[in-house]
Amino acid sequence: MTSQPEELLENNLITQLTKLGYSHVSIPDEAALLSNLRQQLEIHNKVSLSDSDFNQILNFINKGNIFERAKILRDRVPYINDQGENKTVELINQIHWCQNEFQVTQQVTIAGKYKNRYDVTILINGLPLVQVELKRRGLELKEAFNQTNRYERHSYGAGHGLFQFIQLFVISNGVNTKYYANSPIKARSFKQTFYWSDIKNKLVTQLADFTEVFLEPCHLSKMITKYIVLNESQKILMILRPYQFYAVEAIVDRVKSTTDYGYIWHTTGSGKTLTSFKAAQILTNLPEVHKVVFVVDRKDLDYQTSKEFNSFSKGSIDITNNTHTLVQQLAGDNKLIVTTIQKLNTAISKTRYLGQMERLKKERVVFIFDECHRSQFGKTHEDIKNFFQASQMFGFTGTPIFEENAGSNEYGKRTTTMLFGKCLHKYVITDAIRDENVLKFSIEYISTFKKKEHILDIDVEAIDEAEVMNAPQRLEHVVDYIIANHPRKTHNREFTAMFCVSSVPVLVEYYRLFHEKKVRGEHNLKVATIFSYQANEEDKDAGGIVEDEEFLQAAEPIPEYNTQHSRDSLEEFIGHYNQQFSTNYTTKDSQSFYNYYNDIAKRVKHKQIDVLLVVNMFLTGFDSKALNTLYVDKNLKYHGLIQAYSRTNRILNELKSQGNIVSFRNLKKATDEAITLFSNIEAKDEIIMQPYEEYVAKFNQAFIQLLTIAPTVNSVNDLPSEEEEFEFIKAFRELMRIKNVLATFTEFSFDDLSMGEQSFEDYKSKYLDLYDKVKSQQQKEKVSILQDIDFELELIHRDEVNVSYILKLLAKLKDAPIEEQEKQAAAIVDLVAGEAQLRSKRELIDKFIREHLPLIEDSEDVPEAFEQFWDTERKDALKTISLEEDLDAAKLETVIGDYLFTEKVPLRDDVIGLLHTRPSLKERGKTAERIITKMKDFIDTFISGFAA
Repeated sequence: MTSQPEELLENNLITQLTKLGYSHVSIPDEAALLSNLRQQLEIHNKVSLSDSDFNQILNFINKGNIFERAKILRDRVPYINDQGENKTVELINQIHWCQNEFQVTQQVTIAGKYKNRYDVTILINGLPLVQVELKRRGLELKEAFNQTNRYERHSYGAGHGLFQFIQLFVISNGVNTKYYANSPIKARSFKQTFYWSDIKNKLVTQLADFTEVFLEPCHLSKMITKYIVLNESQKILMILRPYQFYAVEAIVDRVKSTTDYGYIWHTTGSGKTLTSFKAAQILTNLPEVHKVVFVVDRKDLDYQTSKEFNSFSKGSIDITNNTHTLVQQLAGDNKLIVTTIQKLNTAISKTRYLGQMERLKKERVVFIFDECHRSQFGKTHEDIKNFFQASQMFGFTGTPIFEENAGSNEYGKRTTTMLFGKCLHKYVITDAIRDENVLKFSIEYISTFKKKEHILDIDVEAIDEAEVMNAPQRLEHVVDYIIANHPRKTHNREFTAMFCVSSVPVLVEYYRLFHEKKVRGEHNLKVATIFSYQANEEDKDAGGIVEDEEFLQAAEPIPEYNTQHSRDSLEEFIGHYNQQFSTNYTTKDSQSFYNYYNDIAKRVKHKQIDVLLVVNMFLTGFDSKALNTLYVDKNLKYHGLIQAYSRTNRILNELKSQGNIVSFRNLKKATDEAITLFSNIEAKDEIIMQPYEEYVAKFNQAFIQLLTIAPTVNSVNDLPSEEEEFEFIKAFRELMRIKNVLATFTEFSFDDLSMGEQSFEDYKSKYLDLYDKVKSQQQKEKVSILQDIDFELELIHRDEVNVSYILKLLAKLKDAPIEEQEKQAAAIVDLVAGEAQLRSKRELIDKFIREHLPLIEDSEDVPEAFEQFWDTERKDALKTISLEEDLDAAKLETVIGDYLFTEKVPLRDDVIGLLHTRPSLKERGKTAERIITKMKDFIDTFISGFAA
């Protein structure tokens, strides 16, 4: 037998769980689930519940969404017993997590919008807290993931909504097994599903092995009660990954059993903020710990970090420059404090605060330092250590300081080990890439000048390097390269980029070049910049490290430097920014500059800035999933190089397949040395993408595989069953993934491939036809093996096919000879059909070509005529929806506008409020869902993917 049937996989899992201590119970439907819940709550709470008691409990817990029920789970549930006494029951024991009632059941059937039967459900105290979905070997894990999403839409909320209490999902095909936290569907991503591993980061993928360690009752209960974080700002549940779990456990054990220091080496991009917060949160519950202080550098306390910490623990963070607030927190009852190293240093060094701080000297205060590779190598570290005499210090870093990359100061050469002692857990970049927690890097070295018609290596010692590197012709050459290649590197600006340069004067020249070329209409990139204006920063091979820089300092002139020019330039550039984004920032006071810094961070993350020009700022500690490219024109090495490169490799979606590094300097040797230091030289192939030729070969091989399934485009229509369609979808999707990588290389051309561009587009249309077929089936209650497959439409994304592009084609069609018009019209319709986000517009564009274009006399009138046509069709579509569903048309337009602005699906009550006649309670859910579907289709057709 080549594949293991799901039933056999399921039965084996049940047998194994029973041996681990779970009670196997038969629960066919919700009635049995409720009966069992009552019994288990009675056993767990050692009480007897009357019908009235249990009904009160059910009513209390049957409210709210997934996030709100997660809160209910962690609180006690009140009821009034038959004697009129106020009582409570506990839903789960969070302190002694092993002391809960553990059961397992299978094939629970719940009837919601559709009737669904779930594979394996783990019950804790009678509540379904873990859902396991299994697929037979050979099927993609993502199908199980998509199936859980379908169940969420169709039935988890049915009845008393007990399946809304699910905390964790486990998905497996026997060979591969992953887990992830439950959250609203919009917040779920397959990229946020995790493999478990052992303490040395060896993956545990087989279902039987995973079950033995992860689903063991005590461990599973500990993960739910201790290692799920309720993120208040996003209203989602977050579960720690294995390396995060081991790091927190190591710190907690260190505090419980020793007074020694320690540090965690977790590579950049691996989620150190969540890990360190969870460690801090657990430590606050230890009676031997007086306070836990989480310390960040002020440069890192940006909008996002502040938001993250306050989302984990409301009010834990104070982003003001007011040290008095910190001193009050330290002297008060706050057990968990988040502050900056600058404020902490002020609190222990200024005479006016020492009276209040004195009593903390002998207390056991645990300090957790974020990004300790930067903030802990100067005098401040010694001052903190000397002041808090009973303190215990822990550092987090993605790039530790070793002998090789240690700088010297008044204390001599200092390494991370010298300051913090033992490395308590290590998770390096190769681990993160293997686990798909960060991306590989694609590095291109671009030569930027010629001599006697021969391109020279940039690293030339025989001439004055600075003079050559900063020559106006070279800088212009670099700018022209970025303008020409930015769309390719960022998938037509679907992502953003940073450009780091060697010094402030050079940055000023680069910015002016970008700005002048934009004024002349040579590009439309949104370029912004930020830099320290205290001093002209020199390139000291610091690799993005600005030691002890007080960048929030107001711009006071510093005598030994001439800062006036750079200050004036920055003020001018901020003026351009203000004009572009309707803001009002300035360098004239520190708070406004800090707000400017935060605003830039937000706009990069929201893809409102294409290229951010920097010297050192943002090269460490700044996380943006939307950033995929780093242009480099400065010397980087060791930890600075890895930190800078790592701005680009955050996981986002299928379209973002790697972090792009475009280096205008020869950093090959420095890159190899940095990789050797922070992993090993053998790991280079795991960290850096293969050369262009390798991906050409991979594409051609994948094309051969596609031809074995569908030898011609039309043969896709004749595939005999869904099994063959499934194989075609997988084969073409793999082809798209490789093409997605190839398209980012400067030298990419379809001429290098064995498949022509037209052939690729034709197969893509068939792929999208299958997507449309599956989508239409999903509107009916039809079981299909294609129902849960992920088509990964983001791989088809192509933003340049927008309204401007289509209008140019329509104008060209109007001016074309009559004999050419039919052919060109068909080509336009085919083009629209080939774009995932434009397919819903195909019929309308075809209608405009047939009915309206012939009536237009001059091609210059096409844009205005098309706009009028589109507006009329939009209004007619809104009117149709209103009439079909008996809605208030004006309110409908308002709700759609709110939906577009907030990107949040309207609430059911808001949708029902649009109706002239309110439906019965029973019908409201289906009615609201049907109207929301029509609203989404309207947005897809008239708004999405068709911006000018």
